[in-house]
Amino acid sequence: MSCMCNCKATSPMEVLKNEHRVIERVLDAMETQLSRPIDANFFGDAIDFLRNFADGCHHAKEEKELFPVLESAGIPREQGSIGCLLDEYEMGRALIRKIANNLDAAAQGDAEAGSVLRNAASAYIRLLRQHIDKEDNVLFVMADRALGPEEQDLMRGAFERADRSNSCSSKHQHYVDMAEELSRKSA
Repeated sequence: MSCMCNCKATSPMEVLKNEHRVIERVLDAMETQLSRPIDANFFGDAIDFLRNFADGCHHAKEEKELFPVLESAGIPREQGSIGCLLDEYEMGRALIRKIANNLDAAAQGDAEAGSVLRNAASAYIRLLRQHIDKEDNVLFVMADRALGPEEQDLMRGAFERADRSNSCSSKHQHYVDMAEELSRKSA
């Protein structure tokens, strides 16, 4: 199995890790942009990417496919890693809404809106970096231990079906390209 960005991932956890690397490019670009005047086009594209790729495609695979399988393998949701990660998704969504709600005013020079946007974006970047680290170095390690070859194959199939069913396949390369473009704009 390879992931939609042609990275030749061979396991479901590699697919998710490779998507993390794409997301991190956008986080890096956002961080750079925070030291500059607010660019409405840049942040509009970043919000689009975070809502549709990071949350709509990537987090959906984790929430709808990976987490339920891990729970059935004995990894607890409540008071455990999965519950913590789900809470972080909600915190991230709230921060993205705050960024989006302040973008127009911030781009027009409203200092208060600019401050709110910068604080929310900084908090989001920190949250997602910590979140990715937990998944890459804790949850995915547990998943690789808990899921045997058969379950890994089933997970790969579930990821492929998820990509096809929510039309991420048609958007995936678009968002990988967008991440590259946002990275270039912030250089």
